[in-house]
Amino acid sequence: MPMPRANSRDRDVVRREDGRWDVKKPGGQRPSAVVNTQSEAIRRGSEILHNGGGGELRIHGVDGVIRDQRTIPPGNDRYPPKG
Repeated sequence: MPMPRANSRDRDVVRREDGRWDVKKPGGQRPSAVVNTQSEAIRRGSEILHNGGGGELRIHGVDGVIRDQRTIPPGNDRYPPKG
């Protein structure tokens, strides 16, 4: 199965070697957030995407494999549909 194309708005929730969790842009060097639990990382990643215009949140398991993917809607649509 092909990997989904990464968008600059996308984020990945991945486990760190120290057991904490990162929220990172795909291919990024520095995390957008570092938290203690996966559920905190999912919540924070969703907030980051929502505030930044929406995107895809990919949640990796402790083994590094993507176990879930969520589409986060934009918080403030700068170009809402007319009508």
